Amino acid sequence: MGNVEIEARTRRRKRNIQNAVLAAIGVAGILSVALIAPNIFQAIPRIAGDKYKLGYRAKTVAGRLVQNGLARFVSRRGMRCIELTEKGARKLAIQQATYAIDTRYKRWDKRYRLVMFDIPYYRRNVRDRLRRVMRECGFLRVQDSVWLYPHDCEELLALIKADLRVGKAVIYAVVESLENDAWIKRHFGLAK
Repeated sequence: MGNVEIEARTRRRKRNIQNAVLAAIGVAGILSVALIAPNIFQAIPRIAGDKYKLGYRAKTVAGRLVQNGLARFVSRRGMRCIELTEKGARKLAIQQATYAIDTRYKRWDKRYRLVMFDIPYYRRNVRDRLRRVMRECGFLRVQDSVWLYPHDCEELLALIKADLRVGKAVIYAVVESLENDAWIKRHFGLAK
């Protein structure tokens, strides 16, 4: 296994842990920092790996969430707690919408969803983030600014547009048929 693969696996594991802590904060509304370490990983023991480092990882993840503006530390009844910020709530909503797309659809309705965007060069960070999110959500890149998904994803796209503040720069279209779409059907494992 190469160094690139190991680094990618480590980044994925950290992102999974961060998403789990974010979801736990979202479900509880507010969590005591002391409660994060022992309880957060009981439901997801395979994510973190070494069980002796769980407390440390959970606390560093909480600090990273605060540093990224997704959560904030507050004091409640003399205890140090963590709660979601508005930005953290938006990220959690996107995660939940992504999960809903993955699990909701079993049958294809024979329509494609196209997402097209034209974000100016001076906002390339936003454009790159949008591409990264599209890739992580399972969209297929047809061209640099044209992405495709076979199931309804309008809610997810609305959340992403609000989070990235791209508004009219992103267009969502439902398409009945595409020319030469056999490779797309193979990619998504769709019935012919």
